[in-house]
Amino acid sequence: MEENLSLFSASDVERYINDYAIPWGINIAMAIVIYIIGRLVVGIILSVFRRVMAKSKYDAMLVDFLEAIISAVLMLFVIVASLDQLGVDTTSLVAILGAAGLAIGLSLQDSLKNFAAGVMLLVFKPFKSGDFVEAGGTAGTVKKIGIFTTTMTSPDNKEIIVPNGGIYGGNITNFSAKDTRRVDMVVGIGYDADLLKAKNILLEMIAADDRILKDPAPTVAVAELADSSVNFIVRPWVKSADFWGVKFDFTEAVKLRFDKEGISIPFPQMDVHLHKEDSE
Repeated sequence: MEENLSLFSASDVERYINDYAIPWGINIAMAIVIYIIGRLVVGIILSVFRRVMAKSKYDAMLVDFLEAIISAVLMLFVIVASLDQLGVDTTSLVAILGAAGLAIGLSLQDSLKNFAAGVMLLVFKPFKSGDFVEAGGTAGTVKKIGIFTTTMTSPDNKEIIVPNGGIYGGNITNFSAKDTRRVDMVVGIGYDADLLKAKNILLEMIAADDRILKDPAPTVAVAELADSSVNFIVRPWVKSADFWGVKFDFTEAVKLRFDKEGISIPFPQMDVHLHKEDSE
C-alpha cells in the first residue's frame, strides 16, 4: 500500500509539473520578457520623442505632458500584452478601460476642452509669456501658459487665471506681437481758433519727440467738423514699448502748448435760449 501511495504521489507530482508548472513557468517567463522588452522599446520611443521635440523648440511643459501621455499609453499596451501571455482575458479588460475612459471623458468635458485649447496655444503660440494681450474677456500681461489655464497680470497688478477654452475659442488681440504700434489720438480745437496754426503746432510737437518714428510717417489731418469743435486725428508710429508713454505725454503737452499759444480746446456745451412772451 505504501508503494502504491508512493507511486501515486510521484505520478501526481509529475503530471502537475508537466500540466501546470512548466506551462505556467514558461508563460510567466515570457510575460516578464515581454514586459522588459516593452519597457526598453517605450524608453527608446520616448528618447526619440524628446530629441525631436528639443529640435522643434516646443514649450517644455507641453513636451513633458505629451511625454507622460505617450508613456502611459505605451506602457498600457505592454501590460496588456504581458497579461495576455499569462492567459488573462484582456478583451474584457480593454472593454472595461474603454468604458471607464468614456465615463471620465463625459464627466470632464470642460477640462478636456481646456486641455485641448492649452495644447493648441502651446503649439501655435499666438502669444508668449510677457506679451500684453486681450483674450478670454480680459486683458493683461501673460505670465504663464498652462495646460488647462493661462495666468495673466492686469495693469493694476491683479492676477487673472483664464481657462484656455475661453481664450482659444474667441478673438485674441496681441498688443506685443509687433515691434511698432500706431498711437491714435483725437485733438479738438474751437471753431474760432487758427486751424493751420494748430496743425503746424501738432506737427512740430511730433517732430520734436524722439520716440516717434519717422517711418511710417505720422498723420495729422482734420477728421471731423463736430458739434462744438474741429477735430484733428493725430496718428504717430512708435515702438511698442513707448506706446503709453507717448500717448500720455503727448496729450498733456498738447494742452499746455495750446494754452500757451492761445488755441482753445472746447468742451461740450449747449446754448439755451429763453423766449419771454409779452403779457397782455
